[in-house]
Amino acid sequence: MTNMRDWLKSVVYLSNNYISLIGVILVTAATVLWMGFLPITMRGGTMHPYFGIAVFLLLPGVFILGLLLIPIGIWWNRRTRRAKGLMPAEFPQLDAKNPELRRLVAFIGVTSVLNVILASQFAYSAVNYMDSVSFCGQTCHTVMQPEFTAHQRSPHSRVECVSCHIGPGASWFVKSKLSGAGQLFAVMFNTYPRPIPQPVRNLRPARETCETCHWPQKFDEDRLRDIPTFGDDEQNTETHTVLMLHLGGGANRVGIHGRHLGQGVVVRYYASDDKRETIPWVEYTAGGKTSIYAAKDAKLDPAKIRVMDCIDCHNRPTHIYDLPERAMDKAMVAGDVSPALPFAKKQGVTILKQTFAGRDEATVQIPKAFEDYYKTNFPTVYAQHADDVKRSANTVRDIYLGNVFPAMNVTWGTYNNNLGHTDSIGCFRCHDESHNTADGKSITQDCSACHNLLVNGEKSPKILVDLGLEQAPPEPKKPEPKKDEKKKK
Repeated sequence: MTNMRDWLKSVVYLSNNYISLIGVILVTAATVLWMGFLPITMRGGTMHPYFGIAVFLLLPGVFILGLLLIPIGIWWNRRTRRAKGLMPAEFPQLDAKNPELRRLVAFIGVTSVLNVILASQFAYSAVNYMDSVSFCGQTCHTVMQPEFTAHQRSPHSRVECVSCHIGPGASWFVKSKLSGAGQLFAVMFNTYPRPIPQPVRNLRPARETCETCHWPQKFDEDRLRDIPTFGDDEQNTETHTVLMLHLGGGANRVGIHGRHLGQGVVVRYYASDDKRETIPWVEYTAGGKTSIYAAKDAKLDPAKIRVMDCIDCHNRPTHIYDLPERAMDKAMVAGDVSPALPFAKKQGVTILKQTFAGRDEATVQIPKAFEDYYKTNFPTVYAQHADDVKRSANTVRDIYLGNVFPAMNVTWGTYNNNLGHTDSIGCFRCHDESHNTADGKSITQDCSACHNLLVNGEKSPKILVDLGLEQAPPEPKKPEPKKDEKKKK
């Protein structure tokens, strides 16, 4: 007991140094933060997935560092005092009259109060920042520039990255951090792939992320879709393709979602390539019955069989890249590129498909090339509509900058969108009628299974006029009767 009391006296006396006191501050701060985060982690951390960074990685490191600094400071203080001959023959007693003890207790008390105030504000701000899109998209600027740019103009631009890429709970946080550690080293040593491979491996199942907002069982209605396109002619002739999409859902296993994600429906498939574009084997289970559809001479690797979910078709739900023609159509529908300019669609696509040394050159050359075309070929149009030409030229530039990133080898068509089958193979990866069961049944390629084609490439189709989505074309004026005819009447 005496030896223990003597040891404690020496510790209290020698711990009164800057190094040990900094250690006390770190230990106290980590403890206060841990006590603050503990109720959230016990609830599962559903509000902020990145809470785990502070709770599971940062705080333990700060706590251990503080613990190490305390004995290091004591050792350094003992060594210094011995060197100067200042070590006391007997250390002060541990009672209220001991000034060293009083100062240490007061210091710990004050720092604890300050840590409670400062650490709570710091932790709140830090977690909010780590939840932000700017943290995910701009910290590693070159690597994430394409994905960050695409996210900013997507339907999910207000959804935080962590909501989809990590989601709630600690288990997927740990998995994502283990994966992120390798990515961090790749960025540090400049060994990351260019472009970032598609699809993302080991992505959390969509049922645990996407379906917290989107519930496929409720997508049970049909939906009308109008797809306007503009021609390459001088008038940029606008035509429409109108589809009635059978989205489906619910319990009836009809429509697109019902067939693939309805109640009791499980689809498993094997892709023989890394991009999941070649699918020779499909297993379909519905109503307790399982059927296997396989291409001729298909070879199967059981270890690579995947359960289909939303992301297999909606593979670019947020990071969307367009082809030049599709991007120009969207811009012209929105009026950002004026359809009144002759050959606007053709000229815009031609310029977008050119090769530039980099984004800086494209920023200057694209609007210049677009304006020069009208200055040279349609000087009257340019003189009368210079503002429209300049606005359209800047939009063509923005289309390029939103889809082409030479530093990451991202160009037109680098990332295919599997939703549909016009811009990529998409649905036809499976729906090609070459996947057959043993008794000769095939995965259908019948268009009406997913949609009805109501209009195909028509100008001002009547169905859109009837629905009030388009204005009816003006009726031709009747010719005025001649004077002789008027007299006869």
